Amino acid sequence: MTTVPAKPVPAKPLLIVLATADFDPTEVAAPWRAARSAGLEVVFATEDGQPATCDPLVLAGPLFGLLGASEENCATYAELTEDPAFQRPLAWTTLDAGDFGGLLLPGGHAKGMRQYLESTSLQDLVRAFFAANQPVGSICHGGVVLARTRDASGVCVVAGRRVTALTRSLENTAWLLTAWKLGDYYRTYPTWVETELTAAIGDDGTFERGPLMARYGNPFTVRDGNLLTARWPGDASRFADELVAMVLAAGA
Repeated sequence: MTTVPAKPVPAKPLLIVLATADFDPTEVAAPWRAARSAGLEVVFATEDGQPATCDPLVLAGPLFGLLGASEENCATYAELTEDPAFQRPLAWTTLDAGDFGGLLLPGGHAKGMRQYLESTSLQDLVRAFFAANQPVGSICHGGVVLARTRDASGVCVVAGRRVTALTRSLENTAWLLTAWKLGDYYRTYPTWVETELTAAIGDDGTFERGPLMARYGNPFTVRDGNLLTARWPGDASRFADELVAMVLAAGA
């Protein structure tokens, strides 16, 4: 009798959770592109299941066309918005972490992000992914969600871990360059992202800032077990490839 090889079980989808408004388009579009290229399904979710919109200033360039998304990433984001999964997101309050192969926490700095960064229901979902040791990727302000999520015993889920996120130098530079025109647009909260996450990981954790001069040609990520973190949109391409590889490996 000839034995027919069993078909490989496809990896479970990558879940990308979004603020209803003001998320960074590059930090979503790059992982979506990488997942699609790898044949990995992507599911989107917002708090109430309503379609999300990115920060429009990032598409336009908040400083006379500067500091915005690249033309390539703008084009990818435009393509992304035609994806039925993006147009009809799920409500993250209804989701089971076990149905997904990994979680992506993208960033964004405009004030619409506070709805996402302060959501206790999102923290519940993140806690479930960590409890199951499933892949979690966080970039930029996604680190604020990590910092605010506690496990069942009340300890931060990333306490003692190696991490990165939007660094103080990056956040401060963008703010100083634009404050005369945009006020506190680049200051989501009075506390720096790096400061909040560093406090959350505690003395046993390590916040890694990466190369002093952050640029698109020199991306930086930090991998610690099931956790992958990055700093800003310039890291997004490498971050996306690594996160997709983690999800595929976990499902193998």
